[in-house]
Amino acid sequence: MIYLYIDENRVKLLYLKKTILGQYETVFFEKKHEAQLLNKGKVISTDLLASAVKEALSLSSSKPITDKEVFLILQQDAFYFLRAEVPGDIAPSAVTPFVKDKARAVLPVDIENCIYDHFVQETDAQKILTFYALDRETVEQYQQALSLIDLKIFSILPDTLTYFKLFEKTLRREKKENIFYVSHEQDSLSGYLFDSYGLVGPTKWVAPDPNLKLETVLKEKAQEFEEKKSKLNRIILSGSLSENVRQDTFTKSVGVWTNPLKRIIPTFYQDYLKLLVMGGEKTFPILNLDACFGAFVFHQENKGFSMVKNGLKLRKSSRSFSLPKVSLPLKEIAMFAASFVLSLIFLLVISNLKLSLPSFSFKLPSRSVKPSITPKPTIVPSPTPSFQKESLKIKVLNGSGTPGKANEVKDILVKKGYQEVLTGNADNFDYEQSELQVKKSKSQAAGMIQNDFKDYVSSFKQTILGEEEAADAVVIIGTNFK
Repeated sequence: MIYLYIDENRVKLLYLKKTILGQYETVFFEKKHEAQLLNKGKVISTDLLASAVKEALSLSSSKPITDKEVFLILQQDAFYFLRAEVPGDIAPSAVTPFVKDKARAVLPVDIENCIYDHFVQETDAQKILTFYALDRETVEQYQQALSLIDLKIFSILPDTLTYFKLFEKTLRREKKENIFYVSHEQDSLSGYLFDSYGLVGPTKWVAPDPNLKLETVLKEKAQEFEEKKSKLNRIILSGSLSENVRQDTFTKSVGVWTNPLKRIIPTFYQDYLKLLVMGGEKTFPILNLDACFGAFVFHQENKGFSMVKNGLKLRKSSRSFSLPKVSLPLKEIAMFAASFVLSLIFLLVISNLKLSLPSFSFKLPSRSVKPSITPKPTIVPSPTPSFQKESLKIKVLNGSGTPGKANEVKDILVKKGYQEVLTGNADNFDYEQSELQVKKSKSQAAGMIQNDFKDYVSSFKQTILGEEEAADAVVIIGTNFK
C-alpha cells in the first residue's frame, strides 16, 4: 500500500509491501517543493501534482514500486467537518441516518455530491461522532492527477484522524482531557486541539512566527486556551524539531504536561513499529512521517471506515475519449459484398487467359560522369558550457492542451541527463509554436536544450528569462511539439 500525504507544497510517501512473514518492506520519501501544489485542499495543477508524486515514487526506492493503490492523506481544511453527540438511546442501525440528517442541516454543501464517513468514540458518559466529507469535484482532481501515473485512490483520510490515532492509546476512558497536538518543523509551527473523543474544531492553529522560542509560544497558547475555558491537560509534540525536546524541563517551562511523540510510539505502538522492515541501518523517521504512520495504524484498527467504501463514482474525465459508434445501412453492405464477389470472379478469369505480349527493351547511351567534389565544411567548435545539465533548473509548461504532455517532456529531459525538472500548465492551451525562455546568465543552455529536442520540434520561439525567476529555463510546449 502507498500512504501518500500531500499539503500545500510537500509530499510525504510511505510504501509498505507485505512479506510472507506478515511484516512490511518499508520505503519512504519526503520533499518540500518550491512550487505550490494545493490551495486549501484543492489541486492547482494536475500535471504538477502528478510530477511531484512520480518523483517521490522513483526516488524513494531503487526498485520499481508496482503497487497502484494509494491511501491519500489530506489536510483538514480540504474536508467538511461535523462533530455531534449521539443520543444514548439511539439504535446502532439508526446512527448513519442520524449523521446524514445532521450533516444536511449543518454543512454548507449537498452531501450527495460528496464522499463521506464518520468516526465514533464512546465512553460510559458520552458517545461522540465526528463526520468528514469531501466534495466529488475535489476528489476528481486528485484522481485525474494520479491516473496520469497509473495510480488510483484506495482510501482518503484527513490528517487530523491520523494524528488522533497516534495518541489514542494513551487516553484514559474515565477521564476527559484536552490535548494540543503540535507539529514543530524547520519553517513552521502548527497544531490542532483534540479531546478524548477526537478533533474539537477543524481550524488549524499556525504560529505567526515559528522562529520564536517554542516554550514561550506554547505557554502563551496554553494560557489562551485556559481563558477560553479549554484548559489543556497535555501537549503532544511531533515534527522534526521536537527530536531533542527534554520532557521534564519542557513541561516545567510551558506549565502543561508534555508528551513528545518519539516517546509515545515506542511505548504504545511498538507492535506496529516491529512490522516495518527497513534495509541497512535506516530507522523509521516517525517525527517526519507521523501522518503516514498514523494512517497505517488507523487502517489496521478501523477497516470499517472508508470515505470511498461505496466507490468514488466519479464523473467521466474530460480528458478521456471514446471512438464514435458507426452504423452501416444494410443496402450499402450488400452492394459492397456483391462488388467484391464480381471483382474476385473477374480476376480468376483473367488469370486463366494465356496472353502473349510483345517484349520491349531499351538501351540507354552510356555517359561518363565526373564526380563532383563537395568541399568539407569548416567546423567551428562550440564553447564548452560553464555548467552541467544536472545543475540546470528547468520548468516545463503544457501550452498544447494535450493531457500529460508536460510529464512526457519531463521524461525526455530526464533521459537526456537533466535532473531538476518541474512541470505545470501554461497560462493557456493555445500555443502553436513551442517557446524556450532562458536566463541570460545561462544562455549556453538554449543550444543544449534545442539539440536535445531536435527529434521532437523543429524550432523554438526564443526569449530571455528574467534573472529573478527560480528556474534557469522554461519550456512551453506548443502543438508543433511531436
